This record gives sequence, structure tokens and C-alpha cells, in this order.
Amino acid sequence: MKILILGIGNVLFGDEGVGAHLAHLIQKKYEFISEEHIVEVVDGGTLAQILIPMITQYDKVFLIDCVDVDDAKIGEVYCFNFDDMPEYVKWEGSAHEVEMLQTLQMIEMMGDLPPVRIVGVIPYVIGEDSTFSMTQEILEASKLMEKLIIDQIKELGVEVKIKQDLQITDVNQTTYLKGFEI
Repeated sequence: MKILILGIGNVLFGDEGVGAHLAHLIQKKYEFISEEHIVEVVDGGTLAQILIPMITQYDKVFLIDCVDVDDAKIGEVYCFNFDDMPEYVKWEGSAHEVEMLQTLQMIEMMGDLPPVRIVGVIPYVIGEDSTFSMTQEILEASKLMEKLIIDQIKELGVEVKIKQDLQITDVNQTTYLKGFEI
């Protein structure tokens, strides 16, 4: 099985970059070992529709992004399957050029959408000013998001080893500088 961990987010808007930052953290921190599964980690940034050909090549996708939920608090984490998305979860008001929700819906309409597990968090929305700083709530929430993803990868039968003991604060100030060594 080909498994994709896909981080989505705009690193120029603080908390909105959490998906991209977590993708970089997971790629640097963990080694995925399996004879039957391949795990790849990608920072999808704000590419949305450009990611369609890539997403359709996988058998399972873990998507890390910000979500919007009425009356939710900054830092609350939500984990759900795309095909069973709770009605109270939205992907509106983010700094993505085209929303990831619409991208997944387009792939689904084409009949090419693999099972997608979403790990989302409520961000602090900063408006128009850019910053690389993340709120304390999102820094804390990122630990739970990381754990949820790693635990679910392990449930699929993949051995996960720590290569480097890192935290999101070790990568979030330089995510925009780095490419991936996949």
C-alpha cells in the first residue's frame, strides 16, 4: 500500500502553516519501515488542485490542515475520514488559494479519491499580515496531531522509528527554505 502524509498550509500566515510544518517535522523526525507499505511525506503548501495527480497515486492519504468549526477554540484538534466528515467541520476562511475541500471533492467526482483521513486544527487567523510565528495553542495541538498520525500509520502495520528527537519549533522557522528529501 502506498501511503501519503500530506501537509497543507500557508507558512506565511502563522497557524495556517501547521500542516506544512508538521509534514517537515514528520519527514525529518521519523523513519517508516515496512516490507509491504511505502510511506511518503509531502508538504503540499497551498497547491491544492496541482496536487490532484499526486493524490490519486496513493492507496491511503493522511491530510494535515486547518479546519473551521463554529464556536470552536483555537488549538482544538479534529480527526475524521473525508467520506464521513462531520457537518460541523468546514474548510472556509483559510489562506489557501483553492480550498483543499474542493480539491478532494473534485477527485471524488472523478472517482479517483483514495481513502483520506483528515487531522485538522482550529487556527488563530491573523488576517492579512504575514508571520512565521505560531500561537502556543497550535504548538501544543501539533503534538496531538503528530501522535494521531503516527499512531494511525502504526495501525496499518508500519514500523515507526525516531531518527531525530525534534519538535515543531525545530522546523517551523525554516519550513519555507527547505525542499524534501523523499
